[in-house]
Amino acid sequence: MGFFAKTSRSHASLNVPALVQVAALAIILIRCLDLLMIFNLLGLRGILDFIHRSVQTWNLTLVFLASLMLVFVEIWCAFSVVKGRNWARWLYLLTQVIAASYLWAASLGYGYPELFSIAGESKREIFRSLVMQKMPDMLVLFLLFVPAHSRRFFRFQ
Repeated sequence: MGFFAKTSRSHASLNVPALVQVAALAIILIRCLDLLMIFNLLGLRGILDFIHRSVQTWNLTLVFLASLMLVFVEIWCAFSVVKGRNWARWLYLLTQVIAASYLWAASLGYGYPELFSIAGESKREIFRSLVMQKMPDMLVLFLLFVPAHSRRFFRFQ
């Protein structure tokens, strides 16, 4: 078989529900917008300082690399979701649980760096901000798991 040979999975006959397409596109756009907002907030000098600080200790380096890996895994999930891969939506759910848990812990002082924390005066205020920040991701998860068309699409792929 050649490189361009079509397989049964590569045909365009895969009927992807609109809600799954919207969810996949939203994952990609949310992550790209997050990166653009971080670049805008920190600027080039701030990004370089952040990277420089992130490689000072092994712990910071691991957190930095894990955050980058998490972004790439989320984007990979978006492309896989459109192909009907059921594991991709579950992996995306796992990435959201990990990200929200780390943000919550870092905001309460159990993690670092400061970029991965949410400012707030009380746990309730931090939690409210966290929920508001993760609202787009929760909507994407809703689109992937709740509508009958989405569930059926992943069941028969």
